[in-house]
Amino acid sequence: MRPFKILGVQQIAVGGDSKEKLKKFWVDTLGLQNIGSFRSEKENVDEDILQMGKGPYAVEVDIMEPVDPNKSPRVNDPKLNHIGLWVDDIHKAVEWLTAQGVRFTPGGIRKGAGGHEVTFIHPKGNEEFPLSAEGVLVELVQAPKEVIEALG
Repeated sequence: MRPFKILGVQQIAVGGDSKEKLKKFWVDTLGLQNIGSFRSEKENVDEDILQMGKGPYAVEVDIMEPVDPNKSPRVNDPKLNHIGLWVDDIHKAVEWLTAQGVRFTPGGIRKGAGGHEVTFIHPKGNEEFPLSAEGVLVELVQAPKEVIEALG
């Protein structure tokens, strides 16, 4: 039996060549609220953190552009960069998924842009870890207590 539970969508991350163009669509046109920003030279990302919904039911939409378009990772390709899923116990999830043959990206569990513990499932499997989301990068995000209570 699975020792953890996926609770819901925490975020979607959309990449583009211009955060300003993305902002015009997501903020100015659709009305999402800008709640923060994150920049990391190491991860080659400059992002604005947008939100729709409220409280534990809120979903982030992270709009991202590369700090340097000539370096990796290329957060603007593919345009749907990744999806983030709330999980009730990230450590148990990683242990169990690894044992099932799921491949994770380098970096392990770490603090993400939103302040929660995160880790990423690699978009492609390999010989040792053959299970993947077939080309989609999936982020597991440790849910805080109020999200676990609301969605669990």
